[in-house]
Amino acid sequence: VDLFPEGALCVEMDGVMAGSMTGLLTDFNPNRPDHTWAEATDNGYISNHNPNGKTLYVIDICVRPSFRKFGLGKWLMHAMYETVVQLKLERLLGGGRLPFYHRYADILTIEQYVEKVVAGEIFDPVISFLLRCGRMPIHLVKDYLEDEESHNYGLLMEWKNPFYSENLV
Repeated sequence: VDLFPEGALCVEMDGVMAGSMTGLLTDFNPNRPDHTWAEATDNGYISNHNPNGKTLYVIDICVRPSFRKFGLGKWLMHAMYETVVQLKLERLLGGGRLPFYHRYADILTIEQYVEKVVAGEIFDPVISFLLRCGRMPIHLVKDYLEDEESHNYGLLMEWKNPFYSENLV
């Protein structure tokens, strides 16, 4: 909140914190997309925030279970897209867990799993949510984070700012 207040959003309902989303600014090179969550976020401490970065990197998004099904996660995501537009950034980017992959790992490669989730043939709670919010997969990262369910994979997904132009920055 101190380093980048625009990257800290929360939703309150009836006086209760119902959800939140946190991000930082960074420079992202699409030609070198491999990184871990820990590298991208300084282990979640966000001390590597770059105020001149052109990518808003999502550190986390969460909604309390009792407040799910209200669409709050989607509202948070769209609010962060608005932040990207207002700050004239190039993109919103973040890695998504693949928490249902472990159910299919014996019959599908991770690439096949992602392909089927993107095609809507398999539901994955994180990736399917991000797709519904308009994020697009750009790169599968091995050892993105320690997560048994995802077999340590993360799927980098972005939302490109349709109004971004280097000439307007």
